[in-house]
Order: sequence, then structure tokens, then C-alpha cells
Amino acid sequence: MTGLIFLLSQVRLFLPQAACHNASVEGFTTHSGKIAVLDQDHVDTDRIIPARFLSMVTRSGYGALLFKDVRSDDFPLDRPEAQGASILVVGTNFGCGSSREHAVWAIQQAGFKAVIGKKTPQSTAFSDIFRGNAANCGLLLIDLDSPEHEYIASLGSGARVEVDLPDQEIRAGSRAFRFEINSATKDALVRGLDLIGTTLLHEGDIDAYEHERGPLAPNRL
Repeated sequence: MTGLIFLLSQVRLFLPQAACHNASVEGFTTHSGKIAVLDQDHVDTDRIIPARFLSMVTRSGYGALLFKDVRSDDFPLDRPEAQGASILVVGTNFGCGSSREHAVWAIQQAGFKAVIGKKTPQSTAFSDIFRGNAANCGLLLIDLDSPEHEYIASLGSGARVEVDLPDQEIRAGSRAFRFEINSATKDALVRGLDLIGTTLLHEGDIDAYEHERGPLAPNRL
């Protein structure tokens, strides 16, 4: 436990610069909304948010840049039926490529509360790095097996579904599909905690640790 508190105390040193910290993260319990279907596999982070936008020094303004280089009147998210959607349905291995929290920010700032991906025997629904960034920033990722995913995608953009995180279910009409999620990630999402918010839950222990140990300094010879 002491080792954990030490690590958390080091994390707190960087809170003012923490990329994902967002004091307005909302707890996620149930959400009913329209889906937007982008049923494409292996969508990498450079397609989600082009690299030239990574030099921006703020966390705002990324929603309008989501899929910037591939947007058109015929792009799935630009079709009339997808307008106002709050649940994004994607294919398999979504978010592959380089690590960038900006990809998660762009999805969130475009109004999406959850992303539903397809897992297959050959591929995970989301890349590991994207999954970690999403959890750190408070974006719900849902993995569905191919048959369940294909049913949701077949409803088409504009269809309404309900996501119930406490019960770990997606409901569409008379059908319901269960999904699995890491218990720690689920708890943080329900409570509205990003990575930094989770760290600050231990602030009392961190303060006590730092008071006991004093300021860190190199050992003198």
C-alpha cells in the first residue's frame, strides 16, 4: 500500500498538466440515444484525429475535427440520419495506431457517450492503448461479439438503443445484449471519475504520506 501511495503522490505532481483530467466528467448509469454506424474495421487514430491537430494546446475544439480528413456528405457520420447521435458503432480493432488522448477527446466532444465495437476470434474490439486512454478520460467502450454487433449495426444510424452500465446491457427494442467490462473501469465511469479523479480519492493518504516522508531529495554522499 505504501508503494501505491508513493506512486499516486508522484502522479499528483503533474495534475495541473494532466491531459485527460476533466472536472465535468458525468457519471454513467443508463443512456438512451441514437446510434451512428461507422461499420469499418481497423480505424486508426490518425483517421480519428489527424496528427497535425495534436499541437493544439487546449483540450477544447476537437469535436469538429473528428474524422476531419475523411468527412464528406456521404460519410456515415455526416448523413442526416446520424445527426444528433450519441452512441458510435464501429468495427473491430478501432483506435489502432499511435497513442493520442486527442482521439478520445474528439469522440467525446462530438457528443458521443459510448462506442460499441466488434470483437472477433482474430481481433479485439479496440486497441489496447485506445482502450486505456478511453478509460482514463471517462469514455465508455463496449465490446460485443460479432452476432450481437451485427444486429445493432443492422438497425442503422438513427435507431435508438439504451445502454445500461450498472446491469452491463444494451437494449434495442425487445432484445438485450450483455457486455463485459473491467470492474475498476466500470466503477470509475459510474462515479464520474477520470484517471486524475480516481487518484484524488486517495488525496488524504497522499498528504499523510508526504507529511511523514518529507520532501524528496537526492541522497547526499
